Amino acid sequence: MTSAIVVAAGTSQRMGFDKLTAKLAGCPVFIRTLQRFEICSEVKEIILVVHPERLKQFGSLIADFGLSKVNRVVAGGEQRYLSVAAGLQATSLTADLVAVHDGARPLISPEVISLAIREARECGAVSVAAPIVETVKRADEDQRVVGSVERFGLWTMQTPQVFRREWLIRAYETVLAGGISVTDEVSAVQTAGFPVKLLTNPGWNLKITYPRDLDLAEILFNLESSNV
Repeated sequence: MTSAIVVAAGTSQRMGFDKLTAKLAGCPVFIRTLQRFEICSEVKEIILVVHPERLKQFGSLIADFGLSKVNRVVAGGEQRYLSVAAGLQATSLTADLVAVHDGARPLISPEVISLAIREARECGAVSVAAPIVETVKRADEDQRVVGSVERFGLWTMQTPQVFRREWLIRAYETVLAGGISVTDEVSAVQTAGFPVKLLTNPGWNLKITYPRDLDLAEILFNLESSNV
C-alpha cells in the first residue's frame, strides 16, 4: 500500500499572495495537486500537511471537492522537513511505501506518480527529477560571475519522491536526532545511508513559486486538458 504526503504548509513569501489557494483553472492550486493523487490507482491514502492556522479551511475545501483519499489533514512545522515528519507520523501502519509531493506542483501526471511508485517498490527509493541542460555559473554575493559549473551529471530534484516507509522513518529519526536540516527527502534518506534512483519526468512538473509560474501553469493545464 502506498501513502502520499502532500506538503502544503508554506507561507508563499516569494509569491506575495497565497499560492496554494490561488485559482488554477477554477480550483485552488493545492486541490489540483491532490486531484492528481486522487485519480492515481497506486495511491491508497493521502495525508495533507498544512499550516496550523489553516486546518479548518483546507479541510473544508477537501470536503467541498470530494477528495475521498485524503484520510487526514495535519499541522506542519516551521520548516519543510518538520512538516514531512508530521505527515509521516500520520501515515497508515499498513503502508509499505510513502510518496512525498509538494502541494505547489499541480501538473504532475498520475502516470508518472504510478511509475515512481513501481520503481520504488523495486529499488527502495526514487525521486522524479530533470537533468540540467542550461549552462550553469557560480556568482559571488554581488552577482558577479566567478566561475562555471560542469553540468554533466547535475539534476534538479522534483517530487514525488517515493520511499520504502521504513527507510523514510529511519532517515527522519537520523535527521531529527542529529538536528540536521534537509530541503528534501532524498537528502534525508542519503543521510541515513540509503541509495536513491532518479526517474526522468518527460512532462511538466512546474513548482509554483512566483506569480508568473501561476500564469504558465494555467496555460499548461489548459493545453493538457485540450489534448485529453
